[in-house]
Amino acid sequence: MPVVDLANTTKRELNAQLHALPADTNETLWRIESPGGAHALAVGLNLPVTIEIAGHAGYYCAGMNAHASVTIEGNAGVGVAENMMSGKVHVKGDASQSAGATAQGGLLVIDGDASARCGISMKGVDIVVKGSIGPMSAFMGQSGNLVVLGDAGDALGDSIYEARLFVRGTVKSLGADCIEKEMREEHKADLRKLLDAADLANVSTDEFKRYGSARTLYNFHVDNAAAY
Repeated sequence: MPVVDLANTTKRELNAQLHALPADTNETLWRIESPGGAHALAVGLNLPVTIEIAGHAGYYCAGMNAHASVTIEGNAGVGVAENMMSGKVHVKGDASQSAGATAQGGLLVIDGDASARCGISMKGVDIVVKGSIGPMSAFMGQSGNLVVLGDAGDALGDSIYEARLFVRGTVKSLGADCIEKEMREEHKADLRKLLDAADLANVSTDEFKRYGSARTLYNFHVDNAAAY
């Protein structure tokens, strides 16, 4: 297992090593020591490798991830897993703003809380937050699923398209065009898969409410002008 200590190696050198891996590499498990909150760690990965970051990460960790599995054994800064395409990113602490922003696929799991704009403009990613999320989360969420075991802040799902939101706790307020929706059996089945993928087999789907688009802002109408 390659171990890279950022006390002795630059971040640029680390990312260059990861990007240079051949498709048939047998170096599939990497550990990054002394991350020290550095920004842009393990970005742009495009192979099914596993990366363990032994500490806190800064901005945009695991951004643009494809195929890789990245675990952050601490907190993550702004934009963790931003524009992720596939794979898995697991934050064992808290996440700052815009976690999973614009992400188009894969699974993002946050063991702690996520700050404002979690899942902003999400485009197919699945996000599971075991704590609570801040205001304006899933703003303009286009597709994918956001699962929150705790509470949600103001304006959840503002201007949402077709992303699906599942919240176990209290929602402080819903954003424009976001409403509570019926929780049917097919939704519970999908939620069950997401909870299991996040190692939450003991959490019941019956404890959640579902939220999504009322579809009143898809086309401009003067009566809805104040909501745009």
